[in-house]
Amino acid sequence: MLFGALEAGGTKMVMAVGDEKGNILEQKSLPTLTPEETVPELLSYFSKKEICALGIGAFGPVDVNPQSKSFGHILDTPKLAWKNYNLYGAFQEKLGIPIGFDTDVNSSCLGEITFGQAGNLNSVVYLTIGTGIGAGIYVNGKLLHGMLHPEGGHIMITRHPEDSFEGCCPYHGGCLEGMAAGPAIEKRWGKRAAELEQESAVWELEAYYIAQALTNYILILSPEKIILGGGVMHQKQLFPLIREQVKKMLNGYINTKEISSLDQYIVPASLKDNQGILGCLQLAKLEYEQQVKYVQ
Repeated sequence: MLFGALEAGGTKMVMAVGDEKGNILEQKSLPTLTPEETVPELLSYFSKKEICALGIGAFGPVDVNPQSKSFGHILDTPKLAWKNYNLYGAFQEKLGIPIGFDTDVNSSCLGEITFGQAGNLNSVVYLTIGTGIGAGIYVNGKLLHGMLHPEGGHIMITRHPEDSFEGCCPYHGGCLEGMAAGPAIEKRWGKRAAELEQESAVWELEAYYIAQALTNYILILSPEKIILGGGVMHQKQLFPLIREQVKKMLNGYINTKEISSLDQYIVPASLKDNQGILGCLQLAKLEYEQQVKYVQ
């Protein structure tokens, strides 16, 4: 039995075919252009595959409520060509198979839960830090949804007293994404993150902002593990800096076995950047099983 997976990111679209055990049999990517340019290629790819269901993890914000009239639509995205686009509907109309739909970062979280390092846990936060910042949250054995879905990249944080950067989020200025995503690093320092590896001041400031967010997630969500992915987190020197700042910010208030072992608690993604596409495979499998159960 084969499943399709689409990790619909703001920069690129990753398509794959795999099985229920997480074996990726083939994978292909293309740049995210306009819907008119991008979606026909995606539909052509999957329509030629003998898949029984498709899982889509999409950049957001998106409507993930199946009872909503705009379910599966991309909402108020800065990528204006995609605003209000019915991504789910385009695939449902063409393929006519079960389609699981969630955010790209929730899908990454699900990938780590199903095939990665968090399989025995009940509560996990997955944070991706790259072109943007997003949070996937798994609580009480399921991905967290509410009136929408988590937008953990846009929480408000306190500016470092020595940082005069105004932030670059078009909605909030100095939110976490506006201060710590890849574009914020480049705008503040004049170089891309990959070119700043040896600049300790860059990563100390980055850790300060990321640690604020993680401290808030710890206090509100009480996760059993925090996983950090995305291009910025390829800078491995960030992890000890972040852990040190989190310990400082918690200031002894939380005393659990997890907090006492921060090197095992705040960790890098474990699936070689395939956590998103693997999570989409699982979305497909879960939706297929749900619809088969419903028919029976």
